[in-house]
Amino acid sequence: MAESLTKRFGSVLAVDSLSFALAHGTITGFLGPNGAGKTTTLRMLLGLAAPSSGSASIFGRPYSELERPALRVGAVLEATDFHPGRSGRDHLRMLSRAASLPDARVEEVLRLVELDGAAGRRVKGYSLGMRQRLGLAAALLGDPELLILDEPANGLDPEGVRWLRDFLRAFAADSRTVLISSHVLAEVAQTVDQVLIINRGRLVVEASLAQLTARVGASVRVRTPERAKLQQALQRERIEITTVDEQGLLVHGASCATVGDLAFAAGVPIHELVAEGSSLEDVFLELTSEPQP
Repeated sequence: MAESLTKRFGSVLAVDSLSFALAHGTITGFLGPNGAGKTTTLRMLLGLAAPSSGSASIFGRPYSELERPALRVGAVLEATDFHPGRSGRDHLRMLSRAASLPDARVEEVLRLVELDGAAGRRVKGYSLGMRQRLGLAAALLGDPELLILDEPANGLDPEGVRWLRDFLRAFAADSRTVLISSHVLAEVAQTVDQVLIINRGRLVVEASLAQLTARVGASVRVRTPERAKLQQALQRERIEITTVDEQGLLVHGASCATVGDLAFAAGVPIHELVAEGSSLEDVFLELTSEPQP
């Protein structure tokens, strides 16, 4: 989808030789700190900005070369692209007619995003969360194969966030694909299959969520009344440890099974043995704080 994608704004290198591909039928989280180049990348994928070099393609072709792109791709880059005096229904009707879609599809997507009860109201009276749903409804008009969403949970209440997560999971389960840019890392961790992290316009990591959270910082918390004895056994194996309290240790770079076996061999009773994997936020902060070449 992106191959050596690069974008310069004068002397500023916003996206630097970025390459990645999306797996069919998955949800990919596109993460990075503010100014990392996420929105610029999405704009190039959608033909809204021209790359300085490299290429961006969707289904093997530039977006501008897709026939009836609304039937292949749905996108929401911001939830402010509405005429404030127009109703939600009229906004969608305008878009559907421009794409040669029937008005009946408008009613379908309004029900799909649970906005049918407010469809007759003017958009200027919508909350940010309602505008997010209206934007998603617009993206769904053509029943696309791919959704590209920039910060779709912004403005949603907890119930709305849960609804969005369930909706995206069902969408991907129907052999469709989602690319979702977000700063809500805890929410992304409950939604995505794959993760792309960029920093300063460059790809930091591309991995499955499971691979990423297992990549750094995994540890085992152990409690024993014979902490010193267990500490010596672990140190003999050159396993890194951190003292927590009189009975607790945090063991780094070893599994629960390894710690349990060493404790058993040393005759040390164990009162607690718990794996503590890194959260997505932990991994994100560690990876994006790494110095970039």
